[in-house]
Amino acid sequence: MFERTAFLLLTILAPPANAAIVDLPRTDRAISTDGVLDENAWDEALRIRLDYENDPGENTAAPVETTALLIEDGENLYVAFEAHDPDPDNIRAWLRDRDSLGPSDFVGISLDTYNDGRRAFEFFTNPLGVQLDRTSDDVNGRNDSSWDAIWESAGEIGDDGYVVEMRIPLDQLSFQDVDGEQVWGFRVVRGYPREREVSMSNMSKNRDRNCKICQYPKLSGFAGSRPGRRLELVPTLTAVQVESTDDPGFTPMSRDDVSTDVGLTASYGITPEITASLALNPDFSQIEADGVQLDINNRFSLVFPERRPFFLEGADYFSTPLQMVFTRTVVDPAVAANLTGKRGAHTIAAFAAQDEVTSLLFPGPTESSETVIEQENTAFVGRYGYGFGGASTIGGLLTARQGDGYRNVAGGIDTRWRINDHHELVAQLLRSETEYPQEVAEEFGQSLDEFGGNALLLEHSFETREWFAEALFVDIDDAFRADSGLIRRGGTEKAELSVGRKWQSDRDWWTKMRLRGAYETLERDDGQLLEDMYIVQFTLDGPWQSRFDVNMRRGREYDEGLTYDVARMNVATRIRPADGIVLGLNTRFGDEIDVDNGRLADQRRINPFVNWHVNRHLLLRLNGSRVEFDSKAGDTIFDASVVDARLTWQFSLRSYVRLTLQQTRIERNQDEYVEIVDSETKEVGRQLLYSWELNPQTVFFLGYSDAYVDNDAVDSLVASDRTWFMKVGYAWAM
Repeated sequence: MFERTAFLLLTILAPPANAAIVDLPRTDRAISTDGVLDENAWDEALRIRLDYENDPGENTAAPVETTALLIEDGENLYVAFEAHDPDPDNIRAWLRDRDSLGPSDFVGISLDTYNDGRRAFEFFTNPLGVQLDRTSDDVNGRNDSSWDAIWESAGEIGDDGYVVEMRIPLDQLSFQDVDGEQVWGFRVVRGYPREREVSMSNMSKNRDRNCKICQYPKLSGFAGSRPGRRLELVPTLTAVQVESTDDPGFTPMSRDDVSTDVGLTASYGITPEITASLALNPDFSQIEADGVQLDINNRFSLVFPERRPFFLEGADYFSTPLQMVFTRTVVDPAVAANLTGKRGAHTIAAFAAQDEVTSLLFPGPTESSETVIEQENTAFVGRYGYGFGGASTIGGLLTARQGDGYRNVAGGIDTRWRINDHHELVAQLLRSETEYPQEVAEEFGQSLDEFGGNALLLEHSFETREWFAEALFVDIDDAFRADSGLIRRGGTEKAELSVGRKWQSDRDWWTKMRLRGAYETLERDDGQLLEDMYIVQFTLDGPWQSRFDVNMRRGREYDEGLTYDVARMNVATRIRPADGIVLGLNTRFGDEIDVDNGRLADQRRINPFVNWHVNRHLLLRLNGSRVEFDSKAGDTIFDASVVDARLTWQFSLRSYVRLTLQQTRIERNQDEYVEIVDSETKEVGRQLLYSWELNPQTVFFLGYSDAYVDNDAVDSLVASDRTWFMKVGYAWAM
């Protein structure tokens, strides 16, 4: 107790720990990235202690000793960590796929290479060398792990902790093109998950400031180093054979010939700060199976995340308050290109694609619909941003898609103004012009002529270490379309006001508490009230890295000419009761509108999940969901469930084999439906995947998947498709 009190007093009285600029040494000696610090070059390295516990403690003394070592050679940044541990048997480390550290111990470095307090490149590894890299956007408050760099890491667990080494090539980073030495912001961190999840670093973090990167200490070095202008070529070969039927159980499956595609993606640094990529006959295949979702009692289209590497790279450049860019709208491109860059306060990004088909989303105030038409379109997205005043931005966005009888152009301006350390203003104003092919307009009830609409978002947020508040207004015209984005609800005005309080503690039974109250209202363009809701939310973080969250909502909802009084509650829990096990349960119960039958019903929803590291190599992930709807008279309307189980054996840092099993089951009480429906439907999917990755671009995948269906028309599960697939990619850097 005395040591922690003395440390706190010294922290308060000492000069700011983040103020000084430290010099980064340069070496001409070789360093091997093997997790053993036996090279003489490490004797010359800058040594930095991670003395601060930033979370849950507020800049208190770190509970364990950690030292980071940094040195560069003009082409690479070398980083090592000596992470001591009083009980090495409790170190949590498992072999995992890239960008998937899980609940492991970890160390890492965050680099603000433009020294503007806005965006950082981050590199983390666990004690075995498993990598996670990402970008951190302090302006928008987002971390993007889709960014991938080619770098080296290795780790070794010893008798008094573990050691990690990293080699980060400078040509994987974008940074200032200046003469002389660079000045970067940096932070070295350690994650220490025990009964509590402790975060330590080399800097004291002021919780009264609503930014993190802007507080980084400074590092001076890399004299004469220039941003990379290298050429990278990634040829790919994919082979797929599909066996399928459109009428399972009645029409036998037919086998297609093996489809083989050769593609090439080229990336080149046009200038030291601007990079362009071109993909010819690109491989935009998605290897990993999407998570299964229940498609019942849904008013709006289901959404699956983007997983294709080409579109994931640099995705954060296109981020705006309203989601105007959603790259899964590009379905089957024949050619694609993108460009990203940053110079000083200016940021630019663009991509274009020639798509073989056209996907369309038709938003509405109470529901949405979608379709895919068999015609080509050309898509373009352009984004410009200008940074000002520390961590504020103003920018513009233009999206365009055009095909035979079809055109959608949308664009506008947006700003995120960080007024001071506590207040932030966000605004976006957009306009769209759209014309659909006549047959599409007639089928989906759209205008037969060209039409246009506007969208507006205004948001003001306030946050201190103890209090937070937000006011939000969103107005989206019924005629506004964002065909390159994801806006599923239109023709509405939404207003929200919320206020809350935060508490933090170093007690054993809780570390954080959060209480929030909010009022939301949603109206149709003609003034019809759609939702009117009061919300109370309470969150508690406790021992064993647990979290308990309860959200209570009460108000009114409108549907098909009727307004209902509704009350519902969501309860979410998560806990790590033992080493390598994460358990969770999300529940929802209360009033819910029965969309198919136009009435109010009682809902019970249970979503359990388990992540279990059985041993260092084997990981089980199990996610489930069960939803039951009953009429107010107590009769069952439907009982639906999904199960998604994934079993992974990680051979090494580079390779794994994964078995995925998915099942969807829906049982309906036909007497409770106004239209004819199947009494029972079932879908089963399986996938077996082998993966080997030297780096994010040099890869080999081999897999098999199949699917089965069952409904009232067939007696049992029958096969609907089978697929064999293979992909090879290799990265050449010049």
